[in-house]
Parts: sequence; structure tokens; C-alpha cells
Amino acid sequence: MGKQHKFTMPHSLVIITGIMIAAAVLTWVIPAGIFERAENSAGVTVILPETFHFVASNHISLFSLPRYMVEGYSGSIDLILMILFSGGAFEVITSSGALQGVISKMARHFAKREELFIIGVMVFFALICTTIGVNTFMGFAPIMVMFALSLGYDSIVGVALILLGGAVGFSAGMLNLNTTIVSQRIAELPLYSGIGYRFFCFVVYLVATGFYLVRYARKVKKNPRLSPMYEEDLKTREMTVQEEIHGPLGVRKILVILALFVALGVIVYGGIRWGWSLKDNTAVFIWLGIVAGVLAGFSPSKIAQCFTAGAKRMIGAALILGLARSISEVLDAGGVLDTIVYAIGKGIYVIPKFLQGPVMFLANIIINIFIVSGSGQAAVVMPVFIPVSDMIGITRQTTILAFNFGDGFCNYILPMSTALMGNLGAVNVPYEKWMKFMGKLFVIWVAVGSLLLMIAQAIHYGPM
Repeated sequence: MGKQHKFTMPHSLVIITGIMIAAAVLTWVIPAGIFERAENSAGVTVILPETFHFVASNHISLFSLPRYMVEGYSGSIDLILMILFSGGAFEVITSSGALQGVISKMARHFAKREELFIIGVMVFFALICTTIGVNTFMGFAPIMVMFALSLGYDSIVGVALILLGGAVGFSAGMLNLNTTIVSQRIAELPLYSGIGYRFFCFVVYLVATGFYLVRYARKVKKNPRLSPMYEEDLKTREMTVQEEIHGPLGVRKILVILALFVALGVIVYGGIRWGWSLKDNTAVFIWLGIVAGVLAGFSPSKIAQCFTAGAKRMIGAALILGLARSISEVLDAGGVLDTIVYAIGKGIYVIPKFLQGPVMFLANIIINIFIVSGSGQAAVVMPVFIPVSDMIGITRQTTILAFNFGDGFCNYILPMSTALMGNLGAVNVPYEKWMKFMGKLFVIWVAVGSLLLMIAQAIHYGPM
């Protein structure tokens, strides 16, 4: 009898390259089309729904894909540099042994309150991400993974604390400038209106997500072999939680930890209050690496060696992020994005009324595969979906909620999502192993969102 070969999920770069090839094929299958664009009364550039027309196709050759790959990396350079330099800074901190010492003490402190810790951290990131994206917190991922391992969980629990909390905070859209506020300006609704029901959605999603994560955490703690990351976590666990290896906390190590928290606090405050870009965050990580090295008593050469080693570990994540950006470059160059939006908008007309909200949710999930930018997707989708909602009797507020859910939640299963792949790459969690954990939760998210949208339709969620 011949041997049966077990299917192995391809490398993330292979998956993304396959999607990129599929995007190029679409430019040969889908006719190119375009909406004219103009500024609305709020000064936002939007498409004019009645102006859609077909144009000459621009077929993308497979031989030209490497050029679009380069464009994807060029367009993602700020994010790539932040990942590389944050990796360098954390390697300096890890080499000092300071982080391991703190984690050992925290593990003992939360020895009987682990689940409270999980919920508290997830809620923290959910609240912060009501205003900013998860990309800001890629530097936190190694810390959360070390905490999770020290408490007896796995790497997936650690990175999920950031990703799942951030997903709920961002996707519920209570205060999100890039999605909710842009959409409300396009729909000519009062800014921040409808926040009460969005808060209700935020709480419902937090409860469902927290229950799922705690249940998974219990399972892998009871039997670590059930974790998709079991083999990979064995060595990491040994490196991070044994205080006798790294020595007790001293003055130098405490100062290194203080420098870390100051730096992360500055990044969060800068993003919220000063509108900092990724370049500003990257500069903070450079300073963090230098200051932490000096406080740890390292020589300049030692700091440079650690920084280089940490940046090397992030190369894989940087390669994935740049390649993911290339997919939208191909679709945009082929002129098929507007055609896809136009076709989906037309299709919603024939859906039964009670399903139109959930169908808008699913439609935005499909569109988000092609347009991963929240504000960019709002500028393309809202001018089409708002007239559709007016015609079929769905409130504009419900339409924006469907957009928020569709744009937000699927970013945590798409291999071209920078928020997902950046955090996974920062802690060396392969995409395919993340999906073993995430697949069922995403189905739950879609079911919960569909129910919430049906309720929004039933109560005529407004104003408008």
C-alpha cells in the first residue's frame, strides 16, 4: 500500500503569492470599470454612484507581478521599518534578562487569577483600539506571549490578547476616525451618532470573544499538546520563565523595564493625542533600543549586535507585509476594484429585506479582501451602499455598522492583513496555526454580527 501524504499548509508567502496570482487573473476575467470621484460637502473625496462606466481593460501579466511586489514593499516601508526596529529594541531588552525577571514575578502573582488577567488585558486593548488600529501594538506582542507562556498557556493566547481585543475595539466602531467617522461624513450623519448601539455591539462581541479565548486557554493549559504551537513553544517557554537562569531583578533591570513602559506609553499617547505616524513610532523604538542597552550596562557593540539579531528575526514578518500590500496594487492597476463594488451593490437589491443588513456585512467582507484600508474602503463603498440603503429602507446608520463589521473582523483571518501578519510575525506564529484557532471564532463573529444587524434593522437604528 502506498503511503498517504498528510496535507501541509503552505508557507504564508506562498499563500499570499497565490492570492496575488488570482488577483492578476481577475483582471483578465472581470471587465475594468470606474466611478468618477469628487469632494462632498464635508471635503471627503468619494465616488459618484451614478457615474460608473466600463473602461478599457488593463490586463496584468504574471510576468509583471514582481514589479508590483516591489511597489507593495515600497508602499509599506514605514510599517516594515517599524517591525524591524521594534524587533531590534526588544532583543536588547530580552538580552538584559529584565523582561524575563518581571514575567517570572507576574506569573507567580497571577497564579490563581489567570483568567481574570486574560479578560482584563483583552478589554484593555479593546478600549484602546476604539480610536487607533492594532498596528500600533505590534511591539507589545512579544511581551504578551511571554506572559501567556509563563502562565502555562501558549503563544496563540498571548498574541490573541492583542489581536482579539483590538479586533473588537476597532470593528465595533464606537470612536474610530478612519472608519466610522469617515463613513458618517460621507453619509452626512452627525459625527459619533449612534454610539449607544455601537457600545452595545462592543459589549456583546467582548463577551463572545472573551468566552471563546478563555475556553481555549483552559484547554491548552490542561493539555498543552492540544495547542497548534506546542512544539514551537517548548523552547520559548524554557527561555522566558526561569528566573534562576536570568538572575533576580536588580536596579538595572528595573530601569530597563521602566524604559520599556515609558516608550510604549509615549507611542500610545502620541497616536491618540499627537496623531503620530508609523515613522514616529519607529523612532521611539530606536531610542528604546539604545536607552535600554545603556541602562543594562551593554557596550555600544553589544547593543548593535542585539539590535541586529532582533531585526533579523522580523525579516519574515516584513516580507509578508510587503507582499500582502502588492495584492491591492495589482487589483488597482487592473481597474477591477470599482467593478467589484458596483456588482455587489447591485446584487443587494434582490435580497429579502430581513437579510439585507447581514448581506451588506458579508459584502463588505468580500470587498475587504480587495481593499484592506479602512478609510479607503469607506470612500469606495459608502457612496454606493448609502443610496442602496435609502432605496431599500435600511437606515444609513445600519449600513455603516455593516461596513464596520465587514471591514474590521475579517482583518484577523486575511493573510494580506498587516494588523494580523505583523503581530503573528513578531512572535513567530505561523498563519496556518493561527487559523486552526481562529477559524471557529470568525464564524461566531459573523453569526453575532448578522444577528446584531438584524436587530439594528428591527429597531430602525438611527438617526437616518
